[in-house]
Amino acid sequence: MREMRDIKPVHIGIIMDGNGRWAKMRGLPRIEGHRCGEESIMEAVRVCAEHGIRALSLFAFSTENWDRPEEEVRFLVNMSRDILQRRLEEFMALGVRMRHVGRRDGIPDNILAWFDLAAEVTAPNRGLNLNINFNYGGRREILDAALALAAAVGEGNMRLTDIDGEALRRHLYVPELPDIDLLIRTAGERRISNFMLWHLADAEIVVTPVLWPDFRREHLEKAMREFRERRARRDGSAGDGLD
Repeated sequence: MREMRDIKPVHIGIIMDGNGRWAKMRGLPRIEGHRCGEESIMEAVRVCAEHGIRALSLFAFSTENWDRPEEEVRFLVNMSRDILQRRLEEFMALGVRMRHVGRRDGIPDNILAWFDLAAEVTAPNRGLNLNINFNYGGRREILDAALALAAAVGEGNMRLTDIDGEALRRHLYVPELPDIDLLIRTAGERRISNFMLWHLADAEIVVTPVLWPDFRREHLEKAMREFRERRARRDGSAGDGLD
């Protein structure tokens, strides 16, 4: 039986919500909420790296976000590149491995170039795997995997009887990515919004009223503590809480 202090999520997913609401409450343009959310991103990365979390997936831009106002879309697209430019040195210091998760079509070439450069530079790191879900949709990922399987069968590289859950997983965007143990959604919203549907099959979901630009260490560690308590009840573990 594991001690409670030994229970921690392997993979955390975060739906970063509330940026626009945060800005509106302060009489600011929506993009200011996104801008101020950058420090929340870095705080989550630092905490996960410190706690030895294997993977952190952040829902940065969905396949549906292209329908937002042009100015906001342009800012969000450029923001991902700008964060990589400003924070790459810190990612290296923390031992973080960064990669883009999502479709590449529709993303400007200069943004893709930064995603690719960050992935290449951080590839040797053996700490936290940071996944930036950009131009991402959970249904689209599963559909793309199914289409890849169909193509393999059509080309004679696979038989229909070979198709199972593991075969489909091998055709997901990042096949080696473990399932999400803990999903956090900020701003009090209770939807999963088409985020990593395959990986959420057995996730614990924690909803916090905190708006994303205000999300800090104490909020993430509180969610991790709730995860520990739930999993401890499930497997009968006993012991102390967070150290």
